[in-house]
Amino acid sequence: MTISVQRVDPEEMSEWTDAEVDVYLLGPFDGGVPGVVRRVRRVLDVSQRGLAAILGISQSQVARWETGRTSPRADTVVELLRLARLRVTLTDAETGEEVEPMRDDGGRDRARRRYPAHVDLEVTGWWAPRDAMSTGQGARWRVRSRRRQVPRVRYHLTPWRRVMRWVHGTPVDHPGLHQLVAEAFHLDDVREERHRRAVALRPARATPPPPDLGPGGDWSED
Repeated sequence: MTISVQRVDPEEMSEWTDAEVDVYLLGPFDGGVPGVVRRVRRVLDVSQRGLAAILGISQSQVARWETGRTSPRADTVVELLRLARLRVTLTDAETGEEVEPMRDDGGRDRARRRYPAHVDLEVTGWWAPRDAMSTGQGARWRVRSRRRQVPRVRYHLTPWRRVMRWVHGTPVDHPGLHQLVAEAFHLDDVREERHRRAVALRPARATPPPPDLGPGGDWSED
């Protein structure tokens, strides 16, 4: 049973156990965002006006945060915690392991845009325009991209993404650009090794016998 301290139905209270009544009477209760703001003020030992002066806002704004009428933006919450030398950690509800935010230096596309956070990236080689193969410029583009270290990255959407995660697991984060480039170089090494093995296993061609030049031994015309 979830007990709310703001609104309690008297009929519902009549069905509470003694332990539930003790929880209701004794607390303490989660203060939510207003409690976080008040905790920061207590750690810093400042008034609402003092905290407002530090943040460059009005005292009434701090008061609205603490009464729950409004909430600070996420970046403001981070700044509040930094001022109080506090750190928010995310933990997995089942395992209790800490979950970190996604990296800031994760791979980006050629327009410097971040890839969608919910997808898994896969390097398939070096970048080239889609019509490069039809125009015969694919090899030239790949050489240029290799020199400039621009890997070709793709990602799958559902349902194929779920299949890949079931087989390989879910990556924790997007790789950084240097990791994507390293993977593209690794694919080059793998392809070269496969080519060397194919050449080594290829049967040697028999040397054809010299042509029969006839009795005179010369093909020159008279």
